[in-house]
Amino acid sequence: MKVLIADQFEQSGRDGLAAAGCDVVFDPNLSGDTLGAALRETGAEALIVRSTKVTADMLDGGHLALIVRAGAGYNTIDVAAASARGIYVSNCPGKNAVAVAELTLGLILALDRRIADNVSTLREGRWDKKTFSKGAGLKGRTLGLLGFGSIAQAVARRAQAFGMDIVIWTRSFEDGAPVDFAAYGLDPNGRESKVTAVRTPGEVADAADILSIHVALGSGTRGLVDAAMIARLRDGAMLINTSRAEVVEHEALATAVRERRIRVGLDVYPDEPAVAQGEYSHELLGLPGVYGTHHIGASTEQAQEAIAAETVRIVRAFKETGRVPNVVNLARQSPATHMLVVRHRDRPGVLAHIFEQLHDAGINVQETENIVFEGAEAAIARINLDHAPSPELVLAITQGNEHVLSTQLVAL
Repeated sequence: MKVLIADQFEQSGRDGLAAAGCDVVFDPNLSGDTLGAALRETGAEALIVRSTKVTADMLDGGHLALIVRAGAGYNTIDVAAASARGIYVSNCPGKNAVAVAELTLGLILALDRRIADNVSTLREGRWDKKTFSKGAGLKGRTLGLLGFGSIAQAVARRAQAFGMDIVIWTRSFEDGAPVDFAAYGLDPNGRESKVTAVRTPGEVADAADILSIHVALGSGTRGLVDAAMIARLRDGAMLINTSRAEVVEHEALATAVRERRIRVGLDVYPDEPAVAQGEYSHELLGLPGVYGTHHIGASTEQAQEAIAAETVRIVRAFKETGRVPNVVNLARQSPATHMLVVRHRDRPGVLAHIFEQLHDAGINVQETENIVFEGAEAAIARINLDHAPSPELVLAITQGNEHVLSTQLVAL
């Protein structure tokens, strides 16, 4: 299998792909038209990227069957275009959770103790213990988490070690049912730290001394932290975003920084450069009380090695079994309306007969499986269809081949 790597990728991962029998082409400088040309010229069946954008135009004219995002998100990939072309899209969820959680706590600590300002002042040759000895401390303060995936869970466990109370919103908690926080490695009623779930994002903002964002980007989360939610934060609160820039309304956030002393820690930004080094500016980054890092949440050696190993596992599984772990673009629910169940003798031509009859009737097969009974004399085919075949068609399928034993039509 030819694998094209169009981003930085660990040597251990490249070695692992080679050991799996892949022909690896490594060119981390590919992007845009050059990436599309490379896909066509190499005939790559698998593409591995991190931050490199993958657009619809790149996917035409090649042999691509799999795209692996060597990271957790996949918003830089045109998933709809890949789906329309039957190309799997996979990612590596959870492998960078600890790294992002560590940065999140680092930003919280840095803001509370104004670490960057301390360093800057000392580098300028000034001693100002009076100004910088006013940190509030974290023990007993409330950390609000928007989202509760693997990263937020890692943040919560570490926050409990600091003695922080934790308030959580995620869609799966909106029904108000009791949550077994112990299953997430948390002590819900600890002596120094309590954990609670609420039903709305606004309730998290109301309660939080520190609001940390850990949601995936989607239609329901774009602009989630808008002016109204930011207004619910108490004056002097912190807001941390290590997830996706598009979740936050940055103009409203800048206003809150200026007028209400909101302190901000960011690792993601609007319109980030597509290159590793370049020029970038944003009004927030020039404001006092705002600390920024260069979208490095997942960029620890530990995280990158784990992601490389997971990427190798995905490609190897696809190469050896045809199945793709962590695939993100298969239909969650089949669009089929009916299932045709056909018991038949396991003989050549039976399935061809069934599919030919369906084709001639203009009925599309959405999904199918053919299970062989012990002894390989008989099998049962379950065929999901986009609409119901007529009784006459079912009869033609049943009687049109001597090896068909019975048929059953089931509405889905």
